Amino acid sequence: MTATLTKTPTVVRTIAEMRDAVRAYRAKAGAAASVGFVPTMGFLHDGHASLIDRSAQDNGLTVLSIFVNPLQFGPNEDFERYPRDEARDLDVAARAGADIVFMPGVAEMYPTPAATQITVTGVTERLCGASRPGHFDGVGIVVTKLLNIVQPDRAYFGLKDAQPVAVVERMGAELNQPVEIVPCPIVRESDGLAMSSRNVYLSEDERREALVISRTLAKVPAWIGSGMNAAQLTSAVREGISASPLADIDYVETLTYPGLQPPAPEAPLSALSERIIVAAAVRFGRTRLIDNILITQPEA
Repeated sequence: MTATLTKTPTVVRTIAEMRDAVRAYRAKAGAAASVGFVPTMGFLHDGHASLIDRSAQDNGLTVLSIFVNPLQFGPNEDFERYPRDEARDLDVAARAGADIVFMPGVAEMYPTPAATQITVTGVTERLCGASRPGHFDGVGIVVTKLLNIVQPDRAYFGLKDAQPVAVVERMGAELNQPVEIVPCPIVRESDGLAMSSRNVYLSEDERREALVISRTLAKVPAWIGSGMNAAQLTSAVREGISASPLADIDYVETLTYPGLQPPAPEAPLSALSERIIVAAAVRFGRTRLIDNILITQPEA
């Protein structure tokens, strides 16, 4: 992060106030106006802070949203258990350089039960979409609503959640949404664990064993360089993660990115021109962690 000055962001809780704030900024800034937007579900960590900082570098106004969206949680998932800490979030937002923090309640975002659905096909059937039915319909509607409310020039998303980034990019392109989607690299703890709001749920043993994910994914470039095809690579990653006795694998998949389609089955991955993603979701106790590695072939 490069932001060094702490400023107190304006907290906005209604859609009308949010629109008024952006309208006032654009009227004052004129042709130089540029609005960056970082949508989150809160319980912010350094990964979120890196997105806010990037937006603050790129834009004259940075809006951060904090909204735990009930529509993307399944009936057996952790909506009520999802961690929330408003004071902590506002401190992180201030230190990272946010100008406005939009914190609507559920009744503000959904005053009536949502009757509109936004379904993106082709990139939602695999990975988390296979094990979380309806999840990406919830992502589609809330991201569209937030983009319509804030009307940013750029929106920043972390690539730890690579599938949602692919979904949002496809949705934006096909709906002609006037916003640039800016994917940003995964931010990791010093030992390699991908930063996540759910890491706080891990016990000491689970936290230690969870490192098997990032350590296994770190071997992917060498495995691709050795001539593995998609099935061989997926098998190697599964075997590596399974070395942890606490790891319960939800999925490991090797796909093209951002299309999220299986590569040619027999071809060595090093011979393909597409970007390749190897993505994993693994449970440690009650905590489901996701991680991935994106490979651009010349680097492989």
